[in-house]
Amino acid sequence: MNSWILDNFWAHFAVFTIVILAFVIIGVMAFIYVERRGFGPFQLRRGPNRAGPFGILQPIADAIKVLLKEDVVPDRADKVLHTLGPVIVFLPVLLIFAVIPFHGQIGGLIANLNVGIVYVAAISSLGVVGVFMAGWGSENKYSLIAAMRVVGAMISYEIPLVLSLVAVVLATGSLSMNGIATGHPLPMILLMPLGFLIFLAASMAEINRGPFDLLEADSELVAGFHIEYSGMKFAMFYLAEYGHALAMSAVAATVFMKGWVGPWDAYLGWFWFILKTLMIFVLLVWLRVTFPRMRIDQMMSFAWKFLLPMALINLLVVGIQVVAFGGDIPWWMMFINFGLAGVLILGWSKFFRPGGARVEYQV
Repeated sequence: MNSWILDNFWAHFAVFTIVILAFVIIGVMAFIYVERRGFGPFQLRRGPNRAGPFGILQPIADAIKVLLKEDVVPDRADKVLHTLGPVIVFLPVLLIFAVIPFHGQIGGLIANLNVGIVYVAAISSLGVVGVFMAGWGSENKYSLIAAMRVVGAMISYEIPLVLSLVAVVLATGSLSMNGIATGHPLPMILLMPLGFLIFLAASMAEINRGPFDLLEADSELVAGFHIEYSGMKFAMFYLAEYGHALAMSAVAATVFMKGWVGPWDAYLGWFWFILKTLMIFVLLVWLRVTFPRMRIDQMMSFAWKFLLPMALINLLVVGIQVVAFGGDIPWWMMFINFGLAGVLILGWSKFFRPGGARVEYQV
């Protein structure tokens, strides 16, 4: 009997691992196409339009090109760390999707954890280990500097990100991803818009999305921590970057937009989940193409001087409302919270100077 249970467990685990891997790869290819086609109108050009109708096969062509390239390893590099770096970076993407509910009351594909949001917050920070392994193992000063930037950015932006999630947990009274999606009649993006903006900004910094893409600033660090990578290893970094964007979009859709919940969710839950995830990613593309890249000092100041105070204030406001209304925040509080978010952002921005103190020179 125990052998039958064990065999079925590993069969279940293998099937859903393949499903998650296929979903991530197909989702990443779709996201790459959406981003590159979306960049076209923003930059007054067409975008990819040669491989297949409307350029839809361009991600496949790029993947084949990268996979056929030679794998070059520097002579002085640490071969073990150089090889394990891309694997450790990509692995958390698959682990995050293990607990994200795609449809109905099923919960995660592999596990329906009652502490799913804690699991997601913990796993999402593991990628920094692989990035630092890649920077250290490459035996290149530019890659090492970029890896150190990753560590600094991860420590800085992880704090406001987790605080924004704690506010959601307070409002819904659940640590489960499925419980958060169904914990309140209204989506959290309406009840706590400030928390959503904090989560979005912190997530963009953690997954190296513009304008926070200082970790691989070409003009400063010649492509950053993966400068010494080529072929399949570089493709894994590329896949991990967009995979993290897909994962964070899925987490935001579940936590702040009720995930699979929608009209006729018993039959179309997966459709609403994918649609909301795509909406979040389109927003990420829009922000990336709109804002210029920050300097590294501006990036760190934005985390500690702006996002962290806003996250603490958001947590305080949500805690007061939960206590005042007995754990169930009424729907009409969204109008007050939107106004409060606008006042806090505009008011705090008057005191926030991302570039530090201004220095004037006299001739």
